[in-house]
Amino acid sequence: MTKIVGAEVLVTAPGRNYVTLKVTTDEGVVGWGDATLNGRELAVAAYLRDHVCPLLIGRDAHRIEDVWQYLYKGAYWRRGPVTMTAIAAVDVALWDIKGKIAGLPVYQLLGGAARDGVMVYGHASGRDVPEMLDDVARYLDEGYLAVRAQSGVPGLDKTYGIPHEGQTVYEPAAGARPQEDLWDTAPYLRFAPEMLGAVRERFGFGFHLLHDVHHRLTPIEAGRLGKDLEPHRMFWIEDPTPAEDQEAFRTIRQHTTTPLAVGEVFNSIWDCQHLITERLIDYVRTSVSHAGGITHLRRIFALADLYGVRSGSHGAGDLSPVSLAAALHVDLSVPNFGIQEYMGHADPAGEVFRTSYTFKGGYLHPGDLPGLGVEVDEEAAAKFPYDPKYLPVNRRRDGSVHDW
Repeated sequence: MTKIVGAEVLVTAPGRNYVTLKVTTDEGVVGWGDATLNGRELAVAAYLRDHVCPLLIGRDAHRIEDVWQYLYKGAYWRRGPVTMTAIAAVDVALWDIKGKIAGLPVYQLLGGAARDGVMVYGHASGRDVPEMLDDVARYLDEGYLAVRAQSGVPGLDKTYGIPHEGQTVYEPAAGARPQEDLWDTAPYLRFAPEMLGAVRERFGFGFHLLHDVHHRLTPIEAGRLGKDLEPHRMFWIEDPTPAEDQEAFRTIRQHTTTPLAVGEVFNSIWDCQHLITERLIDYVRTSVSHAGGITHLRRIFALADLYGVRSGSHGAGDLSPVSLAAALHVDLSVPNFGIQEYMGHADPAGEVFRTSYTFKGGYLHPGDLPGLGVEVDEEAAAKFPYDPKYLPVNRRRDGSVHDW
């Protein structure tokens, strides 16, 4: 038995807020888990400190499945982003510990590598089309095989996916209160096909092109957009409608063959069960940190594999390097891997999180260090106190609240 003797929560903001769980065994082995929930970080930190960490002391760190079931079923109030993010942090930390004790990278414990590397996509953006095209060129020059393209929409002051003034890496969370932005669907629906067509016209079809709609359309609007984008051979359009309405994707399917991706806001296999088993999506974007950790994410991907649905995990900057490393170990090992989002982490995150994953030729590899291959500098983390920041709220021209 390898007994858990310590469980601590670290909240730090090296460029943005991260919640990190540290689990320590009686042999002095430390495992790290990511418990970050963008804009609700302190809710998960409190859930861990007050309700989860005390329950871990004395438990066997090797019994990962048992701990997962204990925390999930024992709470009675199941699922939801706060609960599942907290469970995910514990689960990932225990996999990290198991790998370190075994002297193996986590992907070896998951059955070994099913591929040599993990194809990732980068985030190209610009305030207008020429600026966005230059950013696409930058990613292609860096060796990316897949690029997500977003551009400012004419007539709207602010648009999702476009860096704020002075940002080098896009981070939508800003300010102690949510920023309120204007949204208008009509100009977006006119502009998006033109913008993505400009990408294909300049760079051709020799790479994968993605676009994030970000839950903003009705099913029939999403179907129309997908149809308009068919000549551009999209890798996918992401989150075309609010993710809660799984049946909406049936309507979209009836109107377009453009591949569909959704799932970064899902927390469990039950959130996407219908979408997968009815083949209403092509890629499921659940993330290791928000869907119960490595243990539960593998269940989601295993179900998806039965129905020809591939993985495309969320990997934005609101997940720490611990989460990205865990995702890469899963990506490397599952048979139905599709693609991995890779937004990167702006300095000074590198002062706190020391990673071993590497990028080459459009692919990431988690490295071969035992465990996850990520370590956390607690002294450095203490230098960056929590900084309240919230995602924006969108309003239509009439003042009513729109989806994100």
